[in-house]
Amino acid sequence: MESEDAEPWWRGAVIYQIYPRSFADAGGDGVGDLRGIADHLDHVARLGVDGIWLSPFFVSPMKDFGYDVADYCDVDPLFGTLADLDLVIDKAHRLGLKVIIDQVYSHSSDRHPWFRESRESRSNDRADWYVWADPKPDGSPPNNWLAVFGGPAWDWEPRRRQYYLHNFLKEQPDLNFHNPAVQDAMLDVAEFWLRRSIDGFRIDVANFFAHDPLLRDNPPVHHPAPDKPLWLQRPIYNRTRPETLEFVARFRRLLDRYPGTMAVAEIAAEDQIATMGAYTDGPNRYHTAYSFVFLANVPTPKLIRDSVERMGAVAPGAWPSWAFSNHDVVRVATRTGARDRPAMARLLIAVLASLRGTIFLYQGEELGLPQADVPFERLQDPEGRAFWPRHKGRDGARTPMPWVADAPHAGFSPAHSDVEPWLPVEPVHRALAVDAQDADAASTLNFTRRFLAWRRGHPVFRHGAIRFLDAPEGVLAFERQSADVTLRCVFNMSAEPVEVPMPMAATVTPLAGHGLDGSLDSVQKVLKLPAYGGFYGHAIGEKPA
Repeated sequence: MESEDAEPWWRGAVIYQIYPRSFADAGGDGVGDLRGIADHLDHVARLGVDGIWLSPFFVSPMKDFGYDVADYCDVDPLFGTLADLDLVIDKAHRLGLKVIIDQVYSHSSDRHPWFRESRESRSNDRADWYVWADPKPDGSPPNNWLAVFGGPAWDWEPRRRQYYLHNFLKEQPDLNFHNPAVQDAMLDVAEFWLRRSIDGFRIDVANFFAHDPLLRDNPPVHHPAPDKPLWLQRPIYNRTRPETLEFVARFRRLLDRYPGTMAVAEIAAEDQIATMGAYTDGPNRYHTAYSFVFLANVPTPKLIRDSVERMGAVAPGAWPSWAFSNHDVVRVATRTGARDRPAMARLLIAVLASLRGTIFLYQGEELGLPQADVPFERLQDPEGRAFWPRHKGRDGARTPMPWVADAPHAGFSPAHSDVEPWLPVEPVHRALAVDAQDADAASTLNFTRRFLAWRRGHPVFRHGAIRFLDAPEGVLAFERQSADVTLRCVFNMSAEPVEVPMPMAATVTPLAGHGLDGSLDSVQKVLKLPAYGGFYGHAIGEKPA
């Protein structure tokens, strides 16, 4: 078996995303908290992942549930205290888990002291820490930029008699990264957390930091069925600006002073793959990045192959990250529309964790949770309320984690609590709770544990190259290659059994222990894959490409 090398911990790692509001409520107030996370880290460690990513827990008015930060260097009392965070970090490290946390630099809350000062006048010390602009002669906003959550990306401030930019909610004013003092302040924030033994950062909307100083109008674009007006323009002047990379270089220099730390960028762009490459290819860029290429779509064999191959072509020196689910999108178990949802959930775990790159699993993905159905009257997400019913927002992916099938609140809150969780427990999730799946050897949870343990025994998955192979419709096939090992990975992502003929089947020796149920017919020289089945084998007599 190939040996481990000295690659950084995050290259090829599996990182588990925790959405604190919905993971575990230790305090009984219906909202998840840091103590709840600490209490359940053994579950995460038992999965066999390498680290955790904590979504925001900072002081916030919670207009966007923590992505509107009012104090970058403290914990919101809703989640606990800095001491509680230290408890999480300490326990995670004792369990062998790295800890990365969100950083939301593009914008702050309108209740942040910086913005409160900036909005007061055009001459105060922080007057240009945010993006301000005069109205047009008719009083309308400076240009046609639109906000992600609906309406113009500008809001009027009577104190300054100017508009301020907000790419998201009006309560989330955009910081002015053309101002070096803003960049300095954000580097100070990052260093505050690095000194508290954080292992890295997930950078929220990493390509939104800079804007076009000339405030030019975005050009229109045709969209056949726009659920949001934003889809009717190309956002070339208010995101993915070249000036952003100047800050990225400064940020990377800071991280390089703290060995073993890393940063993964979240990319939402017109060209997802090319932008991932631009933000990660080189020593003055982020260490890695993921995008919505698999999150906003169904991860089909063609999409997976095209995306991974293109990433290698546009940025051969970059290291990608991949995710199928997170807190912003419909859960992948629902998005695929698979007839046998548990079987597809298990297959997707294997597919994702077999790709070249760093892998992100979202809480509940190890349970195969489908998207929850949250009625309009229980919606909390401002995006869902704005675009209902065509777009129901993100709450369906954020409902409470089910820990105990028969317990009140599915074990999310203490049994004695009579407070309803902040979002309703999805009834379908109860049968998929951790305790129920723990007792079922064939469950998605136990498959995930077995598969990730098996993966850990094959370092080629962490560090090896990838080469895709032609395969029948609905089948994804590729090889992971190191200097002395070539593993062939074949997945049937369709609802019908399939046989994959020679030459693919002729030169492989099956590997056991991964938990998928594809098989090799050595007489007929075909791989036999049931619906949502997979196969791994050593490629024989071939030199790695």
